[in-house]
Amino acid sequence: MSPYLTSLRERIGHDLLLLPAVSAVIRDENGRILLARSQDDEQWALIGGGLEPGEEPASAIAREIREELGVEADIGRIIGAYGGEGMLITYPNGDRCAYVTVAYECRLAPGAFALEAEELREAAWFTAAEIAALDTQPYVARILADADAIPAAGE
Repeated sequence: MSPYLTSLRERIGHDLLLLPAVSAVIRDENGRILLARSQDDEQWALIGGGLEPGEEPASAIAREIREELGVEADIGRIIGAYGGEGMLITYPNGDRCAYVTVAYECRLAPGAFALEAEELREAAWFTAAEIAALDTQPYVARILADADAIPAAGE
């Protein structure tokens, strides 16, 4: 947790926070999508995280990819901005957050990535068909459909 968020939590405890965030739709050369599971969650999710005060969203997603995967990335177009029920999260420690995330198309620089062990326990590349069979965070399908990475609901 960032020093900024830590200072907020010290003042408000586990109460709901509305937080700006970024998410990365990372594709490989075969069109597969990179998803990850955090240390404290069984569901698969996109790489991403919160913005720091004064940080531009595109800079934040580049930082998150660098921190979580240990590699640089090319940041592409904005896919969309997302909030609502699918972005409400209660963490195992009781902290409640409502995220509003800006999703970007991204490509990793060549080379292997190394997971940030404190935050992520695994990451893997998946096809659209494989993603349909996974237990993912509620927001993932909506973002991937808008990125034309998986079929939209009802298609």
